[in-house]
Amino acid sequence: MTVTEVRGHGRQKGHTEVFRGREYGIDLLPKVKIELVVLEDLVEQALNAISQAAFTGKIGDGKIFYYPIHGALRIRSKERDVAAI
Repeated sequence: MTVTEVRGHGRQKGHTEVFRGREYGIDLLPKVKIELVVLEDLVEQALNAISQAAFTGKIGDGKIFYYPIHGALRIRSKERDVAAI
């Protein structure tokens, strides 16, 4: 799992702020990006757990993109696939 602090916007569109008397737009809002790889048998369980934990019912709850991983290789030991995860 990798957690990254990122900046972006979707439907929130940002907002304006005033600094030293000048108004400026904040278009990119702070967000968190989580990347994780799970076994195929655990995908639905992971989707349910993440969506329940992240749900507020308001704009900004986020999205989950999921797709198959065709393989993995741990460079140090040359382990592949499940052993590399």
